[in-house]
Amino acid sequence: MASNVYRNGTGSHKGAMRPLAASNSSNVKSSSFKSRIPPSSNHSPGSAPLRRSNSAGGSDGVPGRVRVAVRLRPRNAEESVADADFADCVELQPELKRLKLRKNNWDSETYEFDEVLTEFASQKRVYEVVAKPVVESVLDGYNGTVMAYGQTGTGKTFTLGRLGEEDTSARGIMVRSMEEILANVSPETDSVSVSYLQLYMESIQDLLDPANDNISIVEDPKTGDVSLPGATHVEVRDEGDFMELLRTGEAHRIAANTKLNTESSRSHAILMVHVKRSVLGADDVIPSETDKSSHFAKPPKPLVRKSKLVLVDLAGSERVHKSGSEGHMLEEAKSINLSLSALGKCINALAENSAHVPVRDSKLTRLLRDSFGGTARTSLIVTIGPSPRHRGETTSTILFGQRAMKVENMLRIKEEFDYKSLSRKLEIQLDKLIAENERQQKVFDDEVERINLEALNRVSEVERNFAGALEKERLKCQMEYMESVKKLEEKMIENQQKHGCDGFMQDKCNGEGPGSSIVEDVAEVKKLLEKEIHMRKEAQEEVNKLKSQLGQCPDSGEGGGSEILKLQKALADEVRQKKKLEEEMIILRSQMLQLTFEADQMRRCLGRNGSANAYGGLDSPMSQVRDSLNGHKTPVAALFEQVGLQKILALLESEDANVRIHAVKVVANLAAEEVNQERIVEAGGLTSLLVLLRSYEDENIRRVVSGAIANLAMNETNQELIMIQGGINLLSVTASRAEDPQTLRMVAGAIANLCGNDKLQRKLRSEGGIKALLGMARCGQPDVLSQVARGIANFAKCESRASTNGIKSGRSVLIDDGALPWIVQNANNDSSPIRRHIELALCHLAQHEVNAKDMISGGALWELVRISRDCSREDIRSLARRTLNLSPIFRAEMRRLRIE
Repeated sequence: MASNVYRNGTGSHKGAMRPLAASNSSNVKSSSFKSRIPPSSNHSPGSAPLRRSNSAGGSDGVPGRVRVAVRLRPRNAEESVADADFADCVELQPELKRLKLRKNNWDSETYEFDEVLTEFASQKRVYEVVAKPVVESVLDGYNGTVMAYGQTGTGKTFTLGRLGEEDTSARGIMVRSMEEILANVSPETDSVSVSYLQLYMESIQDLLDPANDNISIVEDPKTGDVSLPGATHVEVRDEGDFMELLRTGEAHRIAANTKLNTESSRSHAILMVHVKRSVLGADDVIPSETDKSSHFAKPPKPLVRKSKLVLVDLAGSERVHKSGSEGHMLEEAKSINLSLSALGKCINALAENSAHVPVRDSKLTRLLRDSFGGTARTSLIVTIGPSPRHRGETTSTILFGQRAMKVENMLRIKEEFDYKSLSRKLEIQLDKLIAENERQQKVFDDEVERINLEALNRVSEVERNFAGALEKERLKCQMEYMESVKKLEEKMIENQQKHGCDGFMQDKCNGEGPGSSIVEDVAEVKKLLEKEIHMRKEAQEEVNKLKSQLGQCPDSGEGGGSEILKLQKALADEVRQKKKLEEEMIILRSQMLQLTFEADQMRRCLGRNGSANAYGGLDSPMSQVRDSLNGHKTPVAALFEQVGLQKILALLESEDANVRIHAVKVVANLAAEEVNQERIVEAGGLTSLLVLLRSYEDENIRRVVSGAIANLAMNETNQELIMIQGGINLLSVTASRAEDPQTLRMVAGAIANLCGNDKLQRKLRSEGGIKALLGMARCGQPDVLSQVARGIANFAKCESRASTNGIKSGRSVLIDDGALPWIVQNANNDSSPIRRHIELALCHLAQHEVNAKDMISGGALWELVRISRDCSREDIRSLARRTLNLSPIFRAEMRRLRIE
């Protein structure tokens, strides 16, 4: 775990590791690290150009010596006090890339390295001279290794693994290497994955998954490549992900407090970065038979280059009597020294070109098999301290670096044919061809639609011209009529002034003046009513007279019996006549009330037109009519009081068709007022209406009955009664049989009201209510379509509420019954009520993910986007916008279609 200063630079130094046997203690001349590799023109799409020769992909490799740099750690606080009277045992000559190791005041040895870094060298300079060439090679397709070796407390972890979260200038090689790799790869075609391990007590453990603590090493018998299939591989997309992985790994790495370092690493940390990049192979050129000067070029072969960067932070070499390790820490120190000793033996064998290299003596050497004597480009940084007390350990470290400089690797690139990339390119080409074909088909369809639209426009223009001429003629007739009415009003006023009220009434009877026909009708109905009342009284008197005669007749004798039979027959006839008279009285009273209401409407209309004076004489007869019918009460209330609801409902079963039709109209008008609905239902009016709807085929009865049921269906209690008594099925059958737009409008209104009840959802579908509602759209009349749209909106709202409460699951019933195409087609209807209801229905359907895919395939997504932007109502626009934002499926489709 990283500290704020050199991580391993705070402990005291008591001794040094036993030095490895050096094969040659003489000075080694430095040589250039970078291989002389010409740049290649092949490069990965979207990334920096590659820098390799075309021979790297073959079986022969490119020579590459292990490059070694030495870095001196500055004195820590303890050394500054303890060694204040002693000079440093190391003298650096960075400009000559040399290092002098003093044996005493007058004798020293000189060593040359590829780079010599003083204690003042920055982390950035260390990265550029040590690790950057290796990272560039990894980006070109070579394997690479950067390793830190040195005594405990000399700054290996600081150099390699420092995170630099507080100070970015202190970042180590691990962080800087990953920054450069991520900056030079393409996210679309390349991938970068990371494994972070530690070798502890000869056991490979996963720092990203501590439970995975015994990972085996697998070697390919053909190529000799070493892999760790059991290790965790995490794909890295940005620097933040990588920093989080490093923090996780550092938290699990084993460290302990020793005399040489307060946070001494007790394991070797190994960071493996796997890079896979897509490149293009050389083009194959074939000469044309027709034109020898031109060439047909085959498409370049897609290749994949796989490379690996291994960053190794070795545990520090230490002597037990200096570190003070005891117990378990002593076993750890032994394990560390054994693995480092095995590494030193392998490097000695490689430096001396020995026939046998003891790679299998340690898991560390097996892991680094490709780094020393293999195919990887390797850079080693050895860290040393200035204290003369640790001259032995410093000498051993320097000699290790000198021997490592003699190791020669053969660099190779691993390339594979990228079948997946080629398949993707072919798929893209196929998609382009399909898109082009669809585009041409759309152009053709658009042209056909344009021609049809032009034809329709011409027809519409002719219709508009005809309608305009008709409207002008109507206005002309209306103006002539108004002029005639005005003249009659003026004449009526003059006559009223001359002859008074009697003359005015006589003029009205002669048909002179506005509203004369209505007054005549009222007078005629009044006369008929008085005549019927008089006849009723006479019939009642005759019945009473017959009853009295019947009581006076003797009971015995055949003559008496025949007389009784005649009287009974006459009485039955009188009863039937009485019943018929009562029905006619009810009809006449209702007609009179209706005429009264129309007369009042006419008077108010003319009064608004400035003709109130002309109706000064009308107040008197109209008042007399209303006074004769219980004063100034409304026609509906007067009808209730004068006739009675039970008598009106009884007329629904009359044998006379005209009586029955008129009674249905009266009930429908009564049901239009909420205060009367409960009384009608309690009196059995709903049942009677349903019986009429089931029994009669007359179009007028079905239209008026449907309107009455629609009025009653506005009440939730009545809705359940309609369902119980089979009203849904009756309305569905009526919708399938009716052709008249007004009848369809009434039926659609009734079903639309029922669609707003949560309890009727299943019943509506099972009894054909939804299909009947959609079937009525065939009419095309705007009022009918408005009711259909309202019913669909109500049903979608109830269905959405049920899904939200967990009562319903699964796709919408509207979608199952095929309503979605009609909804999408009318979402932008010219009629405002139709468009508003359809927009609400779309928003409610879109609130549940289970409907999203069907709505996308059906074209509803585009309508939702339009509603969220262009809807005239703010509440619907906000609902559509919120629905689109909350749906992951809609958001993904909008990103795919690039809809912002």
